[in-house]
Amino acid sequence: MVKSAGCAAKIFPDILSEALRNIVIEKNENVLVGFEGKDDAGVYKINDDLALIHTADFFTPVVDDPYMFGQIAAANALSDVYAMGGKPQTCLNIVAFPQTQDLDIFNEILRGGSDKIKESGAVLIGGHSIDIENIVYGLAVAGIIKPSDLKCNNNAKPGDKLILTKCLGTGILNNMIKFSELNKENYNQLITSMTRLNKNAAECMIKSNANACTDITGFGLAGHAMQMAAASRVALKFYVRELPVLNGVNEGIRKNLMTRGDKSNKEYTKANVINTGSINKEAEHILYDPQTSGGLLISIPEEKTGFLLLELEKGGDIYARIVGEVLSPTDENPEGIIEFDFTS
Repeated sequence: MVKSAGCAAKIFPDILSEALRNIVIEKNENVLVGFEGKDDAGVYKINDDLALIHTADFFTPVVDDPYMFGQIAAANALSDVYAMGGKPQTCLNIVAFPQTQDLDIFNEILRGGSDKIKESGAVLIGGHSIDIENIVYGLAVAGIIKPSDLKCNNNAKPGDKLILTKCLGTGILNNMIKFSELNKENYNQLITSMTRLNKNAAECMIKSNANACTDITGFGLAGHAMQMAAASRVALKFYVRELPVLNGVNEGIRKNLMTRGDKSNKEYTKANVINTGSINKEAEHILYDPQTSGGLLISIPEEKTGFLLLELEKGGDIYARIVGEVLSPTDENPEGIIEFDFTS
């Protein structure tokens, strides 16, 4: 067994921008997506029919089972390619492992990652490892996409509906595993969610000609939605009661088992959040909960939502639903604002 440490918190984009302030970022006409939009991955154009998607993601164990941890970490890393609408092609392992630990644990983590890579259709072609005290695992992933199919977080259009493809609450449930207990049924739902690839969701999104997308990971629904709203120069409205939530999350909230990302994500987004209706304090925590291998948040014209939801369900994304809408900026809701509507 590997000891769950909980998912390490992400460094805020604003802090990263400050760290990069004296670094000259070379301009290149073939860079379709770079640092500017806080998007899910970088994209480099090869020609009019081919672009490369590059991403990397890694973290400390979120569950005790090393094989499951390997699968979760791999699915999480692959998700950034899917969020851009792409197809993963090659992967490199990123591993930190103390050599004093049982090497069977090391093997199980890598086996879990390898199996998830195979499921995605990509191939593992190498990697890098170091010997340090804490276990860390993830992937560097390269994917491909036709430039005209590229889905970024900067093209959400007023009138679009917002569809979320997975349930929220993984951070809270992972803390329940670490500090309390989680019954078998709820544990299995959590593991199924975190190990599920966003492959089908990405394929359905492309087929439906959606406008924009991001995946919901470390900054929670609020953080990633704020980035989409700002990049697209729109406002987003979410129907809080419509958000799909994993079983057991409310119990975890009542036990005060939120992650540290709950507070930091709320702080990160506080200038851009408007709440309407009578705020449900339990539901509010779900908005800021950092997600591990979360779902896609897809912005799509209203007339296409029925087709997309049907395709998602046919492919196994059974929790996908409409959770909000894209609004034109106003004086009350300027661009970059996310409104959480707590009314029924």
